[in-house]
Amino acid sequence: MSLTDIHYPVVVVGGGQAGLSASYCLQQRGIRHVVFEAEQLGHDWRSRRWDSFCLVTPNWQCALPGFAYKGADPDGFMVRDEIVAYLDSYAESFGPPLVEGVRVTRLRRTETGTFLLDTTAGELTAEQVVVATGAYHVPSTPRIAERVPARITQLHSADYRSPDALPPGDVLVVGSGQSGAQIAEDLHLAGRGVHLAVGNAPRVARFYRGRDCVAWLDDMGHYAKSIDEFADPAQVRKRVNHYVTGRDGGRDIDLRRFASEGMRLYGHLLDVDDGRAGFGDDLKSNLDSADQVMESIKDAIDAHIDARGIDAPSEARYVPVWEPDPATDPCELDLVAAGVTSIIWSTGFRPDYTWIEIPVFDGRGYPTHWRGVTSAPGLYFLGLPWQYTWGSGRMEGVGQDAHYLAERIDAARRITDVCGTLTGPPSSLSTAPLMS
Repeated sequence: MSLTDIHYPVVVVGGGQAGLSASYCLQQRGIRHVVFEAEQLGHDWRSRRWDSFCLVTPNWQCALPGFAYKGADPDGFMVRDEIVAYLDSYAESFGPPLVEGVRVTRLRRTETGTFLLDTTAGELTAEQVVVATGAYHVPSTPRIAERVPARITQLHSADYRSPDALPPGDVLVVGSGQSGAQIAEDLHLAGRGVHLAVGNAPRVARFYRGRDCVAWLDDMGHYAKSIDEFADPAQVRKRVNHYVTGRDGGRDIDLRRFASEGMRLYGHLLDVDDGRAGFGDDLKSNLDSADQVMESIKDAIDAHIDARGIDAPSEARYVPVWEPDPATDPCELDLVAAGVTSIIWSTGFRPDYTWIEIPVFDGRGYPTHWRGVTSAPGLYFLGLPWQYTWGSGRMEGVGQDAHYLAERIDAARRITDVCGTLTGPPSSLSTAPLMS
């Protein structure tokens, strides 16, 4: 198809849950728009999730605009293919103007104030643009990976699929956030020898006092707390998610239990030199810190139950089943001698907005905005982690942000209809100072 000389009131970039949510809300307001997806609807769910992947939040939190979960297992956890099916069904429910297989390669502003977009199918212009590509674009792998012996297979967690897809032998997993902890469990359950470099990610219990902890925290208003209620929003946005799993109906991920069953745990990875991996001496402190976060969440749940006189069963607190010994725990691993044939880098992602040639980014390359509204009139972001609340980057809260942006877009459209091209940010479009 050719898009040359085509003009749209609104262009949405990205066809995941954020882009679809934006489309639904725009459609509800009768705003003509188009959604461009570089690959296929819900591409990241299809391509960046391993075979046994499942949600860590209950199905009832899947509540995209106009399409709340209505399946038979609201307290369960959808697996990868079910998540993809949910997104496909959502798109079928309202028919978004989605164009798949078209990548936006450049976004800039013309002298008249409209947006000019270069795409793999041609050039077009728009009055307003919603960037709904999330913030996890490029797999991040540390430079020390270059010093790993060539005989060892290396891959990022985005490319991990299953234990059987790896060469026979032990596996070193670097990173213990949500992906690293779950991948380590996946390998461990398959009988693989696992070495895990443990970082400072916190953890949370799956269930406590008769309910999923997510349900308790939802009742407590935890997920509705907005970013502006924190003293340092920039630090909040850097927080690592708590590790837990929805696998087999949901359970804790207890790295200490894995260790008691044979998994080898180490502190965070420091270096690789001459085939030897060096680790920090922080294994004990990292495990203790993760447990302390889990127990502090239980403390908050206890206080909530007591304050409201809720009838909930009592529950004994966690007792560690294994303790590292700083005096004897290894801080070095000879990869080849230990039989390590694969390394999985569960070291996160970094954003890549280099295709956007509009000055709305901070020194870290992160978009500055307030609830997705930037200082560039008509340019918005949607689906960012902690864009406004905990759920902003997930199916639980992205709809609230999408509705908000649709209101701003509609207001800007009405002003443009009266005054011409929007060249400055009307006071009615901003409710608070911009923040990163």
